[in-house]
Amino acid sequence: MYHLLVNSPFGTEAATLLPRVETMIPVLYFGLFAMSFDFISGYTGYLSFGHAAFYGTGAYFVILTANDKIPLLPPGTPFMVSLVVAGLVAVALALAIGAVSFRLTGVYFAMITLGFAQVLYVFVRGWDYVGSNPRDGIFLNGANGLNIGVPGVDALNLSIGALTGDEVSLGFVHLGQTEVSYYMIGLVVLVCYFAMQRIIHSPFGKVMVAIRENEERAIAVGYDTFRYKLGAFAISAFFAAVAGGLLAGYERTVSPDESFNFLVAGDALLASIIGGFGTLAGPLYGQLFNETFREFLSKAGEGGGLLPYLRTHLGSGVMGTTIYNGLTVQGAIETFLNGHASLYVGALFVLFVLFVPNGLLGTLRDRLGGPVSKEIPARLRRFR
Repeated sequence: MYHLLVNSPFGTEAATLLPRVETMIPVLYFGLFAMSFDFISGYTGYLSFGHAAFYGTGAYFVILTANDKIPLLPPGTPFMVSLVVAGLVAVALALAIGAVSFRLTGVYFAMITLGFAQVLYVFVRGWDYVGSNPRDGIFLNGANGLNIGVPGVDALNLSIGALTGDEVSLGFVHLGQTEVSYYMIGLVVLVCYFAMQRIIHSPFGKVMVAIRENEERAIAVGYDTFRYKLGAFAISAFFAAVAGGLLAGYERTVSPDESFNFLVAGDALLASIIGGFGTLAGPLYGQLFNETFREFLSKAGEGGGLLPYLRTHLGSGVMGTTIYNGLTVQGAIETFLNGHASLYVGALFVLFVLFVPNGLLGTLRDRLGGPVSKEIPARLRRFR
């Protein structure tokens, strides 16, 4: 669809507005991390500001396994196996952190999880075992990509990676390395989403919502809320680690700043608020909105985006027109748009908090009167 639209008569406008496949891949794996954050924060009401600890654990575990630095796991361990084991390691870490953190509530819980994450962040930055320069991160040794599929069945595996992924030809359709990575990572994200969705709609998930709405009443009914919160925390950590593993598998490198840093959890919070807290799929759409907007205001001189579009279509005459006190159109663009995507994303975040508190998906759900997946098919059936 993207290539059809870009090659249509409105191709320039489509390339300006639509996110590229290269943008969609980070949206997918970070969207999974944001969904795992929403799983615990949106459905139990406990904000986990240290959730990046599990994201970084998954990323580092995958690369360390491939680099033969994890005992009992040889470097040839299938990527899918290392993803699952990374998730289990994150579960153990979450149980240890949660056993202490869930003794507290509210902002105290958020702060103590943040403290644990920062301890891990500082530790990894100075841990020489992971690499020769741990402060700058570690790289995946070897040229081969990491495979997503059924472990041990070569015909059902495809490699991912920006430069090391597989290419596939299906009839007249050719999928390059980026497209194959997009679909394979998307497949993992989809499976994880359905797994979390199933848990939320189970009796366990109902108790999670009860804790969010009124924990005292849930305790009075007879639920051991501590165990339920700890279980939800462990489940969210598992999927956060899978997301981190996908980051490492695709990028083939990871650093403490892009994995263990508390600002990573802040980005997940941003995506959750924009997409809708307590909607699970909302954070994915929030991350898509965030990255699309950033790409739209990108200062890149090539490809899509507002700046290249204006430079190409306004012409030198318009660009040189004086607006006020010697400030030209080109000067205004460079001053107010070039490199200021984060500024406008921050302003949008404030507007969402003030005027769209339920986020994109939450507001749509409120307008429809129920879950989108149920209400839209029901309304379509009425028009038949």
